[in-house]
Amino acid sequence: MTSDITTPSVDWFALLPVVCLAGAALFIILARSILRDYRDLDPMCMFVAVAGTGAAGVFLWAMWRDVEDGGPFETLAGMVRVDGLAVFLGAVVIGATLLAVLLAIDYLPRMGFATPEYLALLLLSAAGMLVMTTANDLIVVFLALEILSIPLYVLAGFDRRRLRSDEAGIKYFVLGSFSSAVFLYGVALTYGATGTTSLADIGRFLAANTLLDQGILLIGIAMLLVGIGFKIAAVPFHMWTPDVYEGAPTPVTAFMASATKAAGFAALLRVFLVAFPSYASDWRPIVTALAIASLVVGSFAAVIQTNVKRMLAYSSIAHAGYVLTAVVAAAGTETAERGLSAALFYLLVYAVMIVGAFGVLSFLAPPGDRDHDLDDYRGLAWKRPMLSGLFVFFLLAQAGVPLTGGFLIKLQVFAAAVDARQWALVIVGVLTAVVSAFVYLRIVVAFTNRDEETETPPPSRSRSWAGVATGTVLAAAAVVTLWVGILPGAVLDFARDAAARF
Repeated sequence: MTSDITTPSVDWFALLPVVCLAGAALFIILARSILRDYRDLDPMCMFVAVAGTGAAGVFLWAMWRDVEDGGPFETLAGMVRVDGLAVFLGAVVIGATLLAVLLAIDYLPRMGFATPEYLALLLLSAAGMLVMTTANDLIVVFLALEILSIPLYVLAGFDRRRLRSDEAGIKYFVLGSFSSAVFLYGVALTYGATGTTSLADIGRFLAANTLLDQGILLIGIAMLLVGIGFKIAAVPFHMWTPDVYEGAPTPVTAFMASATKAAGFAALLRVFLVAFPSYASDWRPIVTALAIASLVVGSFAAVIQTNVKRMLAYSSIAHAGYVLTAVVAAAGTETAERGLSAALFYLLVYAVMIVGAFGVLSFLAPPGDRDHDLDDYRGLAWKRPMLSGLFVFFLLAQAGVPLTGGFLIKLQVFAAAVDARQWALVIVGVLTAVVSAFVYLRIVVAFTNRDEETETPPPSRSRSWAGVATGTVLAAAAVVTLWVGILPGAVLDFARDAAARF
């Protein structure tokens, strides 16, 4: 006599954004296979990618209305949880994906890349990131980590004609596979110590029980932090970042710096704030050390770089340090909500700023996307004043100049750290912000430096203004960055509401 197998109920509404992205990617793959000689295949794939991303955004907005009215809800036996954090960071992922797709409309034909394959990989990676934002089980976190990473390995090495792109893909694959293995080992040790992989069950078990031998659990927590630290490019797990950011196609770099970082922090926040809040005294000092190291290394290493993409890569490491500062504040009982809202607010605004910066570089890149040395951009403000002005604006916003979103996000992080009495993080954050400002100003000076050698623009830079899609991305990023800096109320309230509904 056999007993019936009880299967978990599935709330498909909670999975619709993922289904939209994955469905659009599968449609593009099938269209590429069946309509290989179709003349308008590339425009059709572009339309499907934009439509699929837009539909995912619409369903995500509907989910936010449900969370506002009825609170968070779970499905798939509690392995997937839709709450404020999931919707907020899901919106960041979808927004960054849409901007990356629009950048590709101008970039891919100019570089001679295969449009359907590129878009399918981009959408599948974004689907994995959405799964990451809703993951409520360590196994689901690992699956999401692999779903988002494998397409990115291919995208990083997508330009097979360039050795640097091949190198970027191989480095990202090798180090990413190693970090995934470390994370999976951490999952196994955590399961061995608690008897479950559910984040909520782990938190309840550790709150109600005192382990006689905590060594296995602490090693498991450390390994989970190493695996996630690789994805968010925190020091000392950042070594892949400059080479991959430099070698990958520029729109891919924009996608990685915005969407991937948001998904990585979604995993960090959900795992450590849900599963291990009772062990905050053990992991908070480690996260504090990672934050300080990321701020110092990211800021000072950017000073000695001569490649603009590598400068922005090290800058992204420093920005990860600011978000980690907010995570440390979120680990405190009294400052949890403020720290969490500061982290969410930072991730959204930074994603917009960095996509805008790399969007300018993607248009300025010559055929082959090879040259991004600082010397190549000297005097560009006199040849491309509008593009240079936008790029300078995005750099100054990242530096934290007032009346921009970059100023507000740093202010929110420092305020949360002060409330949590994390004085070391505040002092290091302020000092490294000065160093980062020097890096950005160095690029600005190069753009505005006019000399005899740069009076005549090189042929590779003599194109007219970008296409409508790229122009839309740059305009939208600039408007949002300025709007948040002047009238931050709506976005800040959204972040606070999302933190309150976590």
